[in-house]
Amino acid sequence: MAFACVVGCAGTYAIAQDQALTKQEIVAQLKQQGYTDIHDVDFKDGVWTARGRSGDGERVKVRVDPITGKAYPNKQVSRMSEADIRATLSSEGYTHVHDVDFDNGVWKAKAKSPAGASVTLQLDAQSGRIIGTN
Repeated sequence: MAFACVVGCAGTYAIAQDQALTKQEIVAQLKQQGYTDIHDVDFKDGVWTARGRSGDGERVKVRVDPITGKAYPNKQVSRMSEADIRATLSSEGYTHVHDVDFDNGVWKAKAKSPAGASVTLQLDAQSGRIIGTN
């Protein structure tokens, strides 16, 4: 029974290795996920690893699934930048956007609503969707 698992697991690993994305594909996947300044891309212990900057400008280390290209950062990051958040709010009619900050996994900003009221907004770090207003 244990021998069958070892053989089965080894076979699965070999298939995964054959299907692994290339270094160039990993860099492209990371860029698509909002990472910039990507460097030190290496295949190690069955996964890709890299260093770069997240959308919010933080330096991060990521492990990357070799099949899907999904990044797993070493700390909470945002796919979007401050400029992305400002542009999103502007496109939705908000003006006088200020105090834009990434904190505890969400973007926060103060602005004037389309109706002219002062509001504090919370936005999803991956999509920029407004998730809270007060």
